[in-house]
Amino acid sequence: MTWLITGGAGYIGAHVVGVMAEAGERVAVLDNLSSGLADRLPRDVPLVHGSVLDRELVRRTLAELGVTGVVHLAALKQVGESVEQPLRYYHENVHGLTVLLEEAVAAGVDSFVFSSSAAVYGMPDVDLVTEDTPCLPMNPYGETKLAGEWLVRATGAAHGISTACLRYFNVAGAARPELADTGVYNIVPMMFERLTRGESPRIFGDDYPTPDGTCVRDYIHVEDLAAAHLAVARRLAERPDAGDLTVNVGTGQGVSVREMADLIAEVTGHREPAPLVEPRRAGDPARVVGCAERIAKELDWTPRHEVRAMVESAWEGWCLRHPEARHG
Repeated sequence: MTWLITGGAGYIGAHVVGVMAEAGERVAVLDNLSSGLADRLPRDVPLVHGSVLDRELVRRTLAELGVTGVVHLAALKQVGESVEQPLRYYHENVHGLTVLLEEAVAAGVDSFVFSSSAAVYGMPDVDLVTEDTPCLPMNPYGETKLAGEWLVRATGAAHGISTACLRYFNVAGAARPELADTGVYNIVPMMFERLTRGESPRIFGDDYPTPDGTCVRDYIHVEDLAAAHLAVARRLAERPDAGDLTVNVGTGQGVSVREMADLIAEVTGHREPAPLVEPRRAGDPARVVGCAERIAKELDWTPRHEVRAMVESAWEGWCLRHPEARHG
């Protein structure tokens, strides 16, 4: 079986490529390199430079590589940007997926794994978010991911393609320093950046109904997330009549923003300046922690890495690109 991994040169994608290739799966990558890096990929993995919006390129790639399964990770993913540019997000994330699915159907692809997001849930008022928690996304990014799930499931049902939608939470860490996230959009690199500049990390709100007043989130190591993609891909390959599988990929363990700030200070050695508490950001739920019982039951998958390992490996990657960070 040959898997085409869209967005495979990105932060998450490169980890998925690495895990699947190391496990003996035949993989190839389609990536426009808008945020991906070609040197993240193993040398023997083919890289097609282009977008899923390019129908002719997608058609040619599927045919020439003999693709039988797709792992679709390519997407725009910044929440704030999606609010400012909803048309761009729907075009890239939904229309791009439509083009890819149309060509996958025509090429006879029989397995399709869709990279979704916990953003489909919005602000759930529950202790643990299960796959049955109502999906009420709060921004265009989350909407495009939910629409993508609908489209993937409907296409699979109509054309006999086994599908899976992975809803994952806050991703951190790196398998190797050179594979670390180069973006500064999530809490861990955002705090690294502030500390490197000698500025206080920011905590948005400390008056939430949580033990220490700060928001609580579920963090998943990117290596565990990549392993989940491999497990799902193999399930679909082994059971071509599996239908659809939708699973959360998280740890079920909540970590508060204050706890994360303290851990980052300890790991990096940057204990000063202390975090600065600022007003709440609009739309931030108090607690979002995923229940991962379904994926554990269905695929015998469990996360192996603790949050400290996420921070330590992310810090090694940050320092590779910012060597001045080690010295404050």
